[in-house]
Amino acid sequence: MAAPESHRLTRQIVIAMLAGIVLGVAINQLGAAPWMQNFVVDGLLHVVGSVFVAALKMMVVPLVLVSLVVGVTALSDLKALGRIGAKALALYLSTTAIAVTIALTLAGVVGPGQGFDAGETQASFAGKEAPPLTQVLIDLVPTNPVAAMAEGNMLQVIVFALLLGIAITMSGVRGKHVLNLFTDLNVVIMHMVEWIMRLAPYGVFALISRTFATQGLDLLLPLAAYFLTLTAALAIQLFVTYPLLLRLLASLNPLTFLKKMRDPAAFAFSTASSGATIPVTLHTVEYKMGVKNSVASFSVPLGATINMDGTAMMQGVATVFIANVYGIDLSLTDYLLVVLTATLASVGTAAIPAVGLVTLTMVLGQVGLPVEGIALIIGVDRLLDMMRTTVNVTGDCAVSCIVARSENALDQAVFDDPEAGSVEAATRHVLPPHPAA
Repeated sequence: MAAPESHRLTRQIVIAMLAGIVLGVAINQLGAAPWMQNFVVDGLLHVVGSVFVAALKMMVVPLVLVSLVVGVTALSDLKALGRIGAKALALYLSTTAIAVTIALTLAGVVGPGQGFDAGETQASFAGKEAPPLTQVLIDLVPTNPVAAMAEGNMLQVIVFALLLGIAITMSGVRGKHVLNLFTDLNVVIMHMVEWIMRLAPYGVFALISRTFATQGLDLLLPLAAYFLTLTAALAIQLFVTYPLLLRLLASLNPLTFLKKMRDPAAFAFSTASSGATIPVTLHTVEYKMGVKNSVASFSVPLGATINMDGTAMMQGVATVFIANVYGIDLSLTDYLLVVLTATLASVGTAAIPAVGLVTLTMVLGQVGLPVEGIALIIGVDRLLDMMRTTVNVTGDCAVSCIVARSENALDQAVFDDPEAGSVEAATRHVLPPHPAA
């Protein structure tokens, strides 16, 4: 019974996405009456979508904290934790560098923005200055762990959870008492995730409908070259780069992997937030792909925080587009600066919608391009943000599988099983044995 339930939820999410696109485009093209705009688009759809995203975000911090503590304590050798962290970080930075290189190469061939009249737009964009690297390193350690959790600062939450897990491991019998509490909390939180996932089709439908009702398809026409170039680059990363890495570095079947990515991909696309998708990503990596919690609980939250392959690709294509619009030639050095800056900018970037536009200001500043050019792409960024978030989450899962394989922490039987990973089976699986009377 578990497999049909899992497949049913996936089908419902896909149907909800398609229905949302149809309804949203229809409302946009036909024109919404004032009452429909107020009560349906900005009312019902906005409320349902926002509540769904809020429910997902509600689970992120407790899930990451509890799951990571349990995962760290499962590692008897603390050196293994350092090994896992180093491998995950190296792979995340490598895939980001590959992603932005692909984007720049493709953009250089296509040449988006050539012949575009920048004088037609009256929009403007004010950039934010990126913090120095020293401040980023200082901010890794939370001065107040509770405040870090309240603010959703995932890097600080990860650092605190790692330290707490290590302390529990080294505290002997008393540490085991605390660990039992976290193990039980992990079960309870998984049940809460199950409830939220059952509401996914309704939330996805509302989010997609409102996005297309508001944005429509007309905005795509003036920026078709930019839109299609970035879409093609994202597709290459999704269907070529990750499958090759899985095959070459982990000897895993890419088709099996992509089939099991349906649920997190749908969530990522609809929410445009890697952070909000963490509960679904963790569930998929552990129970559908067979990655042990000791690896998944660390690599997935870390990836959602620093792995921004799709965002880096947007920054690469957008840089070439804006340079062409303003008639500015970029040198080989400039391209290398874009690769380096976009890669490093991904570290510590918040896993929230549209954050790529903020970090893009840093990339443009490095090569002397006008920040005002960002205003040209704002109109289509929401749709592209949804697609690049899907790529980001797929990268999180791919790296988790590769790292787990290298650590002998991946269950091949679970990975190969097409029916593994229903929510019900997962929550039952993590239940601890009943204590003796």
